[in-house]
Amino acid sequence: MRAALLLVACALLPVVGGDFYVNLASQILIAALLAASLNLLVGYAGLTSLGQAAFLGVAAYGCAWTGVKLGFSPALAAASAMVITLSVSLLFGAIALRASGLGFLMITLAMSQVVWGLTYRLVQISNGDNGISGIIRPHPLGLSLDQPAPFYWFTLGVVACGLIFIAIFVRSAFGATLAGTRDQPRRMAALGHNVWRIRFITYVISGLLAGVAGLLFVWYNKFIHPSALSMTASAEALLAVIAGGSGTLAGPVVGAAVVVLLKNYASGYVERWNMLLGFVFLLIVLFLPEGVVPGVMRLLRRGR
Repeated sequence: MRAALLLVACALLPVVGGDFYVNLASQILIAALLAASLNLLVGYAGLTSLGQAAFLGVAAYGCAWTGVKLGFSPALAAASAMVITLSVSLLFGAIALRASGLGFLMITLAMSQVVWGLTYRLVQISNGDNGISGIIRPHPLGLSLDQPAPFYWFTLGVVACGLIFIAIFVRSAFGATLAGTRDQPRRMAALGHNVWRIRFITYVISGLLAGVAGLLFVWYNKFIHPSALSMTASAEALLAVIAGGSGTLAGPVVGAAVVVLLKNYASGYVERWNMLLGFVFLLIVLFLPEGVVPGVMRLLRRGR
């Protein structure tokens, strides 16, 4: 009931807010979906990754390249981008899941840096440092998404579907098994569960959800640049998960809102806004070590 009321309130934002706030809300939703996809690995699988932005960038570049260079329609370009993202997720999952813990983190970081470097080197495909512009937004059911409000409603619908899917996924029998591999991998293996396969499926799903965020990202900006795949972008997604509360559904959304709002507002007043973001993160770790959402819920329960 509360989730439905919150969704209605979000849907009414374009009615009460100007274009600036609508566009800012669209950015928060896209960042929230990326953080939620990463939360599948960090919070529910116990696998900390620093390469989630690679899937966002692969989907964004796939959509931009097929749409601008090959002349595909937005729908066909999006489908092609998701096929490319699926292929990369399968390859990266097979490589990264050979390790766990710090080894997994370093492998994901290395692979994302490889993809980031290729976007600069493969000029014929990525246009190098100039990026790819001229991306056309889709027209679902004949509706134009060129204005801020329609695109926001479209983004809200896609992100809501993604979050509902994650909620069903983590509360399913497979989600319970995934939690078991996070807490007791050796015991789960002794009980006959294939720990690697469970993590691999989760990794691929996480990559696909990040790819959906990449499609929204490239449609919102109508432009894609290699900086979207940088380590900073992956670190911001991981920061959103940890700050909001890993292993929760609302945590990545709240964390993404904190990161995006600080980036947009603090950067207008402070040149080194990353330092301010680090200071806020330090305060969260000190006073709400489990994250904003679990920490606030704990304080509310204590107040009652």
